[in-house]
Amino acid sequence: MADFHSATMSVITNDLAPGAGPALHRHPYEEVFVIVSGEATITLGDETVVVRGGDPPVVAPPHVPHAFKNTGTDRLVTVDIHASPVFETEWL
Repeated sequence: MADFHSATMSVITNDLAPGAGPALHRHPYEEVFVIVSGEATITLGDETVVVRGGDPPVVAPPHVPHAFKNTGTDRLVTVDIHASPVFETEWL
């Protein structure tokens, strides 16, 4: 699936090897994580959740620091939906 941008949102896909994932960061808008396959450990502020392919999406509220990592043994495939037509990321 190719990345996508519209007037109101951006959609990106990730295909990550075990152990890979972005460092802690935040956005001024919501981000929705859909785990297509594999296993991710997602940090949202002070919370940590483990999500697997087929589980309900996880929402990172605006301005909440978050990160995710492939903590499984297979590749992690995600679709991440940003409630913004452009990426605004503050790396922490």
